[in-house]
Amino acid sequence: MSNLDHWVKQAHQPLNFSVLRMVGLLMSIVTAALVVWEPTLFAQAIGGFGPVVSPALIWATCAAMVYGVGFVPARWYWQLFFTPYAALPILAYILWLRLL
Repeated sequence: MSNLDHWVKQAHQPLNFSVLRMVGLLMSIVTAALVVWEPTLFAQAIGGFGPVVSPALIWATCAAMVYGVGFVPARWYWQLFFTPYAALPILAYILWLRLL
């Protein structure tokens, strides 16, 4: 195990509890369901699907799903790519925009 791999595992250790995983999974399922159910209304509620918002929404939904089901990628770079530190705030912000 390299030092970088060890550092990434330690950085993600504080997020390794089931309640936060369930919240992340629920947020990703709700976001995906809102996009699939009525994409035009969802887009209007969050200010439109732009070139930044759309990829961020897709990535955050996928990353939160990976985190929520408890899957931990083997390589450190995939762990950084699917980090919940960035995905959960993005989903929380998008869902907050939807509720306003």
